[in-house]
Amino acid sequence: MDYDYDYIIIGSGFGGSVSALRLSEKGYKVLVVEKGKWYKADDFPKSNWNFKRWLWMPYLRFFGIMKLSIFRHIAIISGTGVGGGSLVYANTLPTPKTAFFNSGSWSKLADWEQELKPHYTEALRMLGAAQNPKLFDGDLGLKKVAEDLDILKKFDSTRVAVFFGEENKTVKDPYFNGKGPDRSGCNFCGACMTGCRYNAKNTLDKNYLYLAQQQGAEILAENEVMDVQPIAKGDGSQGYEVTIKSSTKLFAKSKKITATAVIFSGGVLGTVKLLLKLKQKSLPDLSDKLGEDIRSNNETLISVSSLEKDKNYSKGIAIGSILDTDENSHLEICRYGEGSDAWKLAHMPYVTGSNVVSRLFKTVGKFLKHPVDYFKIYFVNGWAKNTVVLLFMQTLDSTLKFKRNALGQMTSTVSTGKAPTPFIPESIKLVDAYQKAINGVSTSFALETLAGIPSTAHILGGAVMGKDRNQGVIDQDNKVFGYENMYVIDGAMISANPGVNPSLSITAIAEFAMSKIPGKSELEESQSTTINKTVNTDVIF
Repeated sequence: MDYDYDYIIIGSGFGGSVSALRLSEKGYKVLVVEKGKWYKADDFPKSNWNFKRWLWMPYLRFFGIMKLSIFRHIAIISGTGVGGGSLVYANTLPTPKTAFFNSGSWSKLADWEQELKPHYTEALRMLGAAQNPKLFDGDLGLKKVAEDLDILKKFDSTRVAVFFGEENKTVKDPYFNGKGPDRSGCNFCGACMTGCRYNAKNTLDKNYLYLAQQQGAEILAENEVMDVQPIAKGDGSQGYEVTIKSSTKLFAKSKKITATAVIFSGGVLGTVKLLLKLKQKSLPDLSDKLGEDIRSNNETLISVSSLEKDKNYSKGIAIGSILDTDENSHLEICRYGEGSDAWKLAHMPYVTGSNVVSRLFKTVGKFLKHPVDYFKIYFVNGWAKNTVVLLFMQTLDSTLKFKRNALGQMTSTVSTGKAPTPFIPESIKLVDAYQKAINGVSTSFALETLAGIPSTAHILGGAVMGKDRNQGVIDQDNKVFGYENMYVIDGAMISANPGVNPSLSITAIAEFAMSKIPGKSELEESQSTTINKTVNTDVIF
């Protein structure tokens, strides 16, 4: 059969971008299908008040780079656009501790810490990792917390995907021997998470995807995959017919394209949602483990606004410092650029409690006790200029399960361990300590107060690795059980709790998966040899 492509990759985030480059280098004809839009430096919003360019809400005709998805047990922040989560993430590239490699459904499949070591090194090189060279007010507040807790040795600046050249000075590609795009030095504006408008952030469209296009890969933006149907044989050995449709046009016809292989790289919210739909009809042999082992890194996201007028907490990179508070937990400082104050609309005073009545009672009490402070936060002071978001993460494990309801919507249930909560004792203590360190007042996402639902920017799992289809959706090489030439390579493949920002790990595992796929010429030579042996055998007998 004459296929349109060798590989169709669904999604252009960390897994999809790595796959696009490495497969193109191996001689394959590759198409990347991305639901979001192309965003160049000038396209990003100047602040998050520009909802149309910041938020992805197609029903409101908002086609921005950030999506907020709310489930019964978790609220999820994710990225859209060519480059996926790299457009909106906070640049940090930590390597997980040993526990990550030795736990979860993948733990017995390989010596992952050793197997992935060279791929972590390559991922760091490709993403342009560098140590943050400057600390600002928000970071110094975290450093003071470390001093007060007598753990200063565990405080450090972050390793990030940012070009730290001369501020605002454009230079020729500093990473790929001139094959990459020009870059400009970071000016520490703090706006990494609303899209870098100064060409300093090493997003995927400036490394993996940029180089993949030079190798012939095609990127089709503003299109969503609706169906993946095996051709002829039901196991996919004869390739796949993929149905796509515009994700931004109100009225658009669907289109069918064919490929020998398909890679799902749409992140948990894209990949798991699509596969759950396809399992009901087009891909019935997918493992029943699909949708299980969803993890949130046991995160909390709590904001603290300083009442001091002479500080600027928006200055710096999105996450400039990190504190390992114990063997299972750590705390990071997140910031938005000055003027990006829209988050305050969704924030209420930070309170804890076992039920909504007690939390609402405490909320009213805070307003009555500190009316001037909260008036300043909401109406006087610039929220981003005076606020940091404390990102707390743990390696301790609990999992959710995602499934489709009767209306075709994805819903969450608790699978193992306790349900995720925004009220983690260690996090509460750290919020209190940071609040004192910067003379601040704490707030949190309203859903935490009203419904006890925590937020995360790092949803993982749902198509995890296992030794067989009874323990996972994919094998140790990311191949989908039950189908030939089908892979899952994105956050859905993460099979244990990393306890740290997962982008580097997704990139490294994607590099590992790509190293297992032979080059096209090598594959064709092998197939030709097999055919010749079969012909010769037929002649002899």
